Amino acid sequence: MASAAATAHRKGPPRQESPRAKVWLYLTLLTLQYGAQPLISKRFIRRDVIVTSSVLTCEMAKVICALFLLAKEGSFKRLWKEWTLVGALTASGLPAAIYALQNSLLQISYKNLDSLTFSILNQTKLFFTAFFTYLILGQKQSPKQIGALTLLIVAAILLSVGESSGKASASSNSDQVLLYGIIPVMIASVLSGLASSLCQWASQVKKHTSYIMTVEMSFVGSLCLLASTYKSPDGEAIQKYGFFHGWTVWTLIPVVMNAVGGILVGLVTAHAGGVRKGFVIVSALLVTAMLQFLFDGKPPSVYCLAALPLVISSIVIYQKYPYVGRKKED
Repeated sequence: MASAAATAHRKGPPRQESPRAKVWLYLTLLTLQYGAQPLISKRFIRRDVIVTSSVLTCEMAKVICALFLLAKEGSFKRLWKEWTLVGALTASGLPAAIYALQNSLLQISYKNLDSLTFSILNQTKLFFTAFFTYLILGQKQSPKQIGALTLLIVAAILLSVGESSGKASASSNSDQVLLYGIIPVMIASVLSGLASSLCQWASQVKKHTSYIMTVEMSFVGSLCLLASTYKSPDGEAIQKYGFFHGWTVWTLIPVVMNAVGGILVGLVTAHAGGVRKGFVIVSALLVTAMLQFLFDGKPPSVYCLAALPLVISSIVIYQKYPYVGRKKED
């Protein structure tokens, strides 16, 4: 009895501290990935790289990482026995197709916006996530959260106007920034909000682990992408130039980094929740600005400086003042 109690006492503290240490590790890694991804993608992915090839390779890398982590946990065999095709398609099919389109739009936007502008515009996905979460799950927003989301949209509009007017001297270049930079990232934000809400619904109803969701969604998303290449510009480019046209060894860095980020998003959501993820987003904006200044020598524009405090304030307010329902009196 005494020996068992001593053993339990020795094993007690690590169970409390180890998950906490993992959470901080996931948060730190995701912050760095979010902040550095736009800059690294722009630096290492050449403009002639076929978008579909980079997205498909990223999805394959996600599957490999997720399967490796499942095998390392020792839960691969058990989850494989419980897995069904119908359950996978129900939980992951639609979100996977949406994310596949979103990733393609983000890859296009990376090449046509500066890193900090891309990161700030990409934060509008929180507004759309809140909107679709309310529609699908019935989760309400507090008045302060609604005000915070309004600030976020104001910041996005400010950045859009700034990008267009700042390049007004070259109309063709301005049109390219709007059509291939701002519009794709905004559409991707809408799709991200919808897919996030569907994933939240699936995790609550189907009880899927983050790794299984990653594998399922990567497979379905890859199939959707492959189907979309039939008689598409990317499909014709792959047939003409080859799947890895424009690739270098350095192209693998942002692709694998993006895949690891996909794994980390699931882990942060599962272990830390949405509140801490909001702080990750804020920190990632600061990381992007710092890296862009350090490596490109490019200080943030006036519009970015004006929009950045709006974005930070909106996210902090949104996370700090959640909706609290009235307690029913007995």
